[in-house]
Amino acid sequence: MVAEFKDLNYWALILGGSTGLGYASACKLAKHGMNIIIVHRDRRSEIPDIEEAFDEIRESGVRLESFNVDAVQKEKRAGLVSQIAEILGAEGKIRTMVHSIAKGNLKPMTGKEERLENIDFQLTIDAMALSLYDWTQDIFRAGLFAKDARVISFTSEGNKKAWKNYAAVSAAKVTLESLTRGMALEFAPHGIRANCIQAGITVTRSFQMIPGNESLRNHALKHNPFKRLTVPKDVANVVYLLSKDEAGWITGTIIPVNGGEHLM
Repeated sequence: MVAEFKDLNYWALILGGSTGLGYASACKLAKHGMNIIIVHRDRRSEIPDIEEAFDEIRESGVRLESFNVDAVQKEKRAGLVSQIAEILGAEGKIRTMVHSIAKGNLKPMTGKEERLENIDFQLTIDAMALSLYDWTQDIFRAGLFAKDARVISFTSEGNKKAWKNYAAVSAAKVTLESLTRGMALEFAPHGIRANCIQAGITVTRSFQMIPGNESLRNHALKHNPFKRLTVPKDVANVVYLLSKDEAGWITGTIIPVNGGEHLM
């Protein structure tokens, strides 16, 4: 395997990288020589297993720094950016920033006990969309991005399709995609490319929290030309491809990574 990022002092900042697409992306980039910073939010009881999983990244021979902190909170973010600057030092730069924060409300719009409220939309959009912009701005203002940097986030087919209990997350995904286009346009003069990956149905921890996820899974298997679900590795491979020099002319796009699942 070619470690083309080795010795370039490039770093990947993974927001939400302890499991799922973020973790898979961290592993893939590490195998190609990129140092990794992971910001995640997990229970203390889960940390031993997460640290054990992080060993796969360390075995790639790169540096790994991780923070179990809520990346959405403004006060915490400011402190994290300062710590990240210290880790990078004078020579290190963030080549790739991956936004994989899954912190949304999955409530029904109607019901006697629990209904989706305005505040649920606000919290979900802030965590799963606006935090991408906040982090990009803070890293940019701190001068931590490489001259040729990549900002990558994850959306889903729920950006257009109505899934039960998914309305708040769907609104966040649409906002995320709009932000990606705006950032691609306005940060281009500063060498920053922004793209959004629309992953197919992938069985991650956040996906399993969606009510009725089994029907979504069965629908995807039925309509996927390859008759299998997307796995985190499929998505991580595209994160890696977008991080390469050869992908420098790709920006402002929503890229389906689903084996043709969207065709049927």
